[in-house]
Amino acid sequence: MNTEELIKRDIKNIWHPFTQMKDYENEAPLIIDRGKGIYIWDTDGNRYMDAISSWWVNTLGHSHPRLNEAIKRQLDKIEHVLLAGFSHVPAIELAEKLVELTPEKLTKVFYSDNGSTAVEVALKMAYQYCQQMGKPQKNKFVALKNSYHGDTIGAVSVGGVDVYHKIYKPMLFDIFQAESPYCYRCPMGKNKESCDIECMGSVEEIFCKHHGEIAGIIVEPIVQAAGGMIIYPAEYLKRLRKLCDEYKVFLIDDEVAMAFGRTGKLFAFEHAQVVPDLVCLAKGITSGYLPLAVTMATDEIYRAFYDDYEKLKTFFHGHSFTGNPIAASVAVENLKILEEEQVIESLPPKIEALRSNLEKFRELDCVGDIRQAGMVGAIEVVKNKETKEPYRFEERIGHKIYKQALKRGAILRPLGSVIYFMPPYAITEEEIRQVVDIGVDSVKAALY
Repeated sequence: MNTEELIKRDIKNIWHPFTQMKDYENEAPLIIDRGKGIYIWDTDGNRYMDAISSWWVNTLGHSHPRLNEAIKRQLDKIEHVLLAGFSHVPAIELAEKLVELTPEKLTKVFYSDNGSTAVEVALKMAYQYCQQMGKPQKNKFVALKNSYHGDTIGAVSVGGVDVYHKIYKPMLFDIFQAESPYCYRCPMGKNKESCDIECMGSVEEIFCKHHGEIAGIIVEPIVQAAGGMIIYPAEYLKRLRKLCDEYKVFLIDDEVAMAFGRTGKLFAFEHAQVVPDLVCLAKGITSGYLPLAVTMATDEIYRAFYDDYEKLKTFFHGHSFTGNPIAASVAVENLKILEEEQVIESLPPKIEALRSNLEKFRELDCVGDIRQAGMVGAIEVVKNKETKEPYRFEERIGHKIYKQALKRGAILRPLGSVIYFMPPYAITEEEIRQVVDIGVDSVKAALY
């Protein structure tokens, strides 16, 4: 298998996501051949530590034998069937398990096929609920700065990362945008030692003035991921739940990136001991094997759609691959593995290893902040540690660090000047040390 020929064929026809294709004039894409555990190999035989779980999805590691077998078993039964007027055992079993694992209030499972769509479904459910409950004026949403909820139009409308979203603004619906709980760059000018989560005042002010217009607020729990792995205290989420109750606003929890153990708990909202009204799930639900997404809703929301057909209260939303049997069967097996092998319960030593090894970055005067939540670790690289002056977007500091890491055998895909670690749970404590050391060496090589 000739790698150069494969690269030519790739570039000729494939338009890569989140990629300036002109870059490939000088930097060819890696052509991946296989994977096992936390490692992937390219067609030249080079091995890389997958330190970002292949865009945050591969929670259990590559080529997991139990997940492989789950696919094979389902293939001998049926590969796909529509979920409108039909159902199948994997979809039923997965829905039952999700309802069992989540708080009692969350009783209904709506299937889709990616995280953006799970968010679209939640937004449409909240909106349509208000319309059908005689509250047509409640037709707007609140979202946070630095938020990212996907790439479809509704999901982009509630996004808050200009580099991804600015170009599309004329296409988007209007929202109310609140301050982000960005502790390192606190919008209220506080620091972690003196902070009383004053940034919550931004949400409260919006709710106070506009609650009669607001159907829901959407948040990423504990970690604003694509915004820069911004990690905030659970108390923020707890106070937000109280505000939602007070002002009769739905709390939409975008767990697409953080569910299934990523923050050290099965669901990130558990850190705050709250129950959202709508929960969006994807990515790790199949441990990265196949596209599948879920929007979980309360019975209160579900009942607003339950009526005679001619009343037109049906939730008219669906996709061809909604609730695909093969994807659902993998998700069921994934949840069995998490439970039977006590994967999440075994994470604390690895979480501590990540925390302690991240401290090595403190010796570098270009690292302004180190942050961590469970199996998510991030460093923010800055020009000036005292003033927190960031590098300009055009300097592509993160990209330079990424290239250095590849040379050393690790995939560390940056978010601007934020370098993060989000490995599969199969990683060992020794491998955590190795990949963080690669990160430190890569920062030094790129900037010193």
